[in-house]
Amino acid sequence: MLKKRYTMVRISLIVVVIVLQLFTGCSYPGHRNIRLTGDGAWCWFSDPRAVYLDYGKGKVLTGWVSSKGNVEACVYDLDSDSIFISQLYMDLQQDDHNNPAFVLLPDGSPVAMYTRHSGKDGIFINHSEFTEGEIMFSKPDTVFPYNEEQVEKYMRLTFTYANPFLIKNENNRIYCFGRWTGFKPNIIWSDDNGLTWSKPQVMISREPFDVRNRPYVKYFSDGRSRIHISFTDGHPRNEPLNSVYYAYYEAGSFFRVDGSRICGIEELPFSPEEASKVYEASDSTGRAWIWDIVADASGFPAIVYTRCPEEDDHRYHYARFNGRGWMDAELCKAGKWFPETPEGKTEPEPHYSGGLCINPSNPRLVYLSREVDSVFEIERWELLNSGDRWKITSLTHGSEFNNVRPFVPAGIDQSSKEIVLWMENHGYIHYEDFNSSIVGIILD
Repeated sequence: MLKKRYTMVRISLIVVVIVLQLFTGCSYPGHRNIRLTGDGAWCWFSDPRAVYLDYGKGKVLTGWVSSKGNVEACVYDLDSDSIFISQLYMDLQQDDHNNPAFVLLPDGSPVAMYTRHSGKDGIFINHSEFTEGEIMFSKPDTVFPYNEEQVEKYMRLTFTYANPFLIKNENNRIYCFGRWTGFKPNIIWSDDNGLTWSKPQVMISREPFDVRNRPYVKYFSDGRSRIHISFTDGHPRNEPLNSVYYAYYEAGSFFRVDGSRICGIEELPFSPEEASKVYEASDSTGRAWIWDIVADASGFPAIVYTRCPEEDDHRYHYARFNGRGWMDAELCKAGKWFPETPEGKTEPEPHYSGGLCINPSNPRLVYLSREVDSVFEIERWELLNSGDRWKITSLTHGSEFNNVRPFVPAGIDQSSKEIVLWMENHGYIHYEDFNSSIVGIILD
């Protein structure tokens, strides 16, 4: 049983581009720039890294890792511009993989979950209470999901990433996903608001097992019954071809996009080839990496991902299921990787794109970071009703620093305001060596 010890938070389409007038700053009318911290970074495989708080109109909860390795949470009030920051874990690890992800319990109180990068001490969790307009987070407790039979089969047990989601139709069960046993995607669940957890199950794995093969996964939940899953064969650095796949979980089983059943949760793991293939990689079209997934009101998924025909040629793609098949379009050339490679060194992460995401409440809205005049800038892409044209708005222009890894908070925005957050890099060499801020924009 976790003890509650609380501390105060101070807290294929034809793409026709319509380009709006660009100038230094933002070309969106009625915008408001925000800066949440001058020292913070995040990865894109632990989500949701920002959520709207249901009980506080116009409040957003987000978090990051500081350059000193502190895991921090932040509550931002969109109306008053007030910012309250708290420490979830001091001196955890200097690594941007360790940012917290958040899930809201039935009473509206948030839970933060996160790990070290390939740590051996489990998953960290902070519960909270919300009283009188303040959030109080507990001190971190540790969840150590262990399955002796699977550890024996899959050889290694380390912990990276946390992706928690609450499913109302399963008596508010919380599912959490990450890269744990065997460096494969794993799943655990809790039926008591995250106090106790099931044994982990390896979710995706080829046979025969290869510890060097590590699928990368993005998740999205409707909060009621379904969790959408999109993933690659592995890391594009390690896979000669890296394709994109899709499946969803619902009511104890996993399904392909057409609704045909893959397996039950007790029959896991399944192989990538058993899921629906979104993109089949080739030498000419390039290896892929997944960036985001959401679903529309009909439950049809939309996915954004990158293709790299060459390591310095990143292409952004938008794939959407229309009930009959996948419509996949190249949005734009995004440039090369964004880490600042030291002179004379070979870039260890050449597939780190500037990044892109989809608005979870409107799959027709995409926010992306692409290289413009040697600097990564943020743009808003809106798919028009015709379905074959995009309206593009520059959200940053003429920037001094790279703007990367955009994200839109999950959940219902009670303020009816559009908010996008991202990293502003004053010096990003590596995921263990960064000088970054978390900034954003509110579009009224």
